[in-house]
Amino acid sequence: MDAALGQAPTCRNAAGSLAIEAHGLVKRFDGTLAVAGIDLEVPEGAIYGVLGPNGAGKTTMLRILLGIIDPDEGTRRVLGHERPQDIARLIGYLPEERGLYPSMKAYEAIAFMGALRGLPLKIGRERGRELLENHGLGYAADRQIRHLSKGMAQTVQLLGTLVHEPRLVVLDEPFSGLDAINQGKLERLIHSLAEKGTTVIFSTHVIAHAERLCENVAIIAGGKVPYAGSVDAARDRIPAQVRLETASKDGPWRVALPPAARVEGNFWNFPLPESGIEPLLRALIEGNAGILSLSIERAGLHDAFVAIAGEAAARALEVESPVEARR
Repeated sequence: MDAALGQAPTCRNAAGSLAIEAHGLVKRFDGTLAVAGIDLEVPEGAIYGVLGPNGAGKTTMLRILLGIIDPDEGTRRVLGHERPQDIARLIGYLPEERGLYPSMKAYEAIAFMGALRGLPLKIGRERGRELLENHGLGYAADRQIRHLSKGMAQTVQLLGTLVHEPRLVVLDEPFSGLDAINQGKLERLIHSLAEKGTTVIFSTHVIAHAERLCENVAIIAGGKVPYAGSVDAARDRIPAQVRLETASKDGPWRVALPPAARVEGNFWNFPLPESGIEPLLRALIEGNAGILSLSIERAGLHDAFVAIAGEAAARALEVESPVEARR
């Protein structure tokens, strides 16, 4: 990407501005509520994850934000515009439903996708070859899409999403169908876009991707967003857990342990006290507990997701991607 993607077109908004701002979005299909009053703010230059199981409303919400469909209620602003259709040239969109013309050559497919966003075909063809070369697919530039592997074709479509150098990139389940190697390549690409100041918002049902890539996420379930904010704040909703091993099995130090402390073999497990670890350490040392080991484990995004969206939503994620969820 690096050589072919330069600065995004037009000037950026002032520092600290929002790439996406939505309030009270509602969408119904045949009387069924698909999106139920969603509020969302995505800072410019962020990598922002939309996390939830299939059927939660992720795709509908993204399509509303992009202007593909209009909300029944609510407002949205994308890059400062109320009509996203008017700034399509500034947006790159990879839909969940992949599709390329099988008879097109790889570099031409990239150029064609750029042309749909206003990029001249000549420039698109030049950039298409350059992008393929930069991503290790230069040898396949003149191959027809029908002769590419599934992973290669998906890479071509992704590069076509980026060829016009958008300010905002929206990826709907971009990791779906990719093997571990190509998932890693895509994660690095997303990081490289953010380093250039491009805003990237992607939906996923794999918590690990959101945890590795995002500072901010929206958790969506049942068409609602019960949480939107930083990954750290979501994890902090659950107290960190302390795991303590002592040489002494009993003594005056025991009164310093929280009431919730439980013993498992030689280890004590309990939530980190609100007062912090220092008062507890002093009591353990003064009481001659003999600290053999002590670790503090912070809650992961999966635990936060369960606490926010519920066990049913978390189980739905795991059913959809049992292998990916364990990566």
